[in-house]
Amino acid sequence: QVQLVASGGGLVQPGGSLRLSCSTSGLRLDNYAIAWFRQAPGKEREGVSYISSLGPITNYADSVKGRFTISRDNAKNTVYLEMSSLKSEDTAVYSCAAQIRSALWWQRNSYAYWGQGTQVTVSL
Repeated sequence: QVQLVASGGGLVQPGGSLRLSCSTSGLRLDNYAIAWFRQAPGKEREGVSYISSLGPITNYADSVKGRFTISRDNAKNTVYLEMSSLKSEDTAVYSCAAQIRSALWWQRNSYAYWGQGTQVTVSL
């Protein structure tokens, strides 16, 4: 059974940092590109960041470029999202997913095995 589990969220002040982890099981991680998505209350789920199966290619939403860094450790079956200079507008539930067909990286319908999300709240 394939599982992706996001963790590491929490409450942080504006300007602070968090590291999210996406732990995977039941699949060979180096066969899959992985993306982080987020969904804020009342908004659609949006792509945040993407990393190709072997890690040389990364992509970021314009809103997080220069502040977030995605990485992966295939040996540990884990993908990370380092978030810094956090803003209130980064508040959302963050989820990770594995891309199962070729598409533009932000296209949600190209992903499967959505994990349960982790809440990130940026507030004083």
